[in-house]
Amino acid sequence: MKSKKLVVFGSGDIAQIAKYYFDIDSKYDTVAFTVDRAYCTESTFEGLPLIPFDEIEDLFSADEHEMFVVLSYTQMNKLRAQKFEEAKTKGYRIASYISSKCSYLSQFQPGENAFIFEDNTVQPFVKIGDNVTMWSGNHIGHHSVIESHNFISSHVVVSGHCKINSFCFLGVNSTLAHKVEIAECTLLGAGVVISKNTEPDGVYVAPRPLKLDKKSSEIKL
Repeated sequence: MKSKKLVVFGSGDIAQIAKYYFDIDSKYDTVAFTVDRAYCTESTFEGLPLIPFDEIEDLFSADEHEMFVVLSYTQMNKLRAQKFEEAKTKGYRIASYISSKCSYLSQFQPGENAFIFEDNTVQPFVKIGDNVTMWSGNHIGHHSVIESHNFISSHVVVSGHCKINSFCFLGVNSTLAHKVEIAECTLLGAGVVISKNTEPDGVYVAPRPLKLDKKSSEIKL
């Protein structure tokens, strides 16, 4: 039986996904959604009330409900961070979701508003801050630190003793070598390999694929 009531901030694909995960794999019962009034163009979402954020505490009080802010990496996670802080200002306790199919082996629990999907491996002594999203299938190596307000997409490898500062985005299949530090507001593209510390606000991309002057039918496999 569900023991806690949840309001989800968001009304897009990720909010829909969040409700699904909380429904099938948590102690939370999602009872409503909320977004800023300018984006509240419908009265319902996923069959539940969709309430303007400036009214939410009047209808779903902070005394009886927790909130989960499930925006994407827009503005390098700064919009999600802003709404996370606004929800706390309204007095809401902030929920987290860690998949039961995640191998979470660290003795340190993540901060508030964590969204950690299935098939993540989080090794011992890893520390994860507030408002961190980790999509499916990542490896977070021992003694690494992920500061608050980050987004790690799928199949990212973070080796041991790494540090990811705030407001970063790590693209699919990106890799961090041992003891690398990712500076604040770093954007890593898909497939990039980082073996040295990055610079603040840096954008790092992998080399473009090389197209051979041959047809696939000419290659012997």
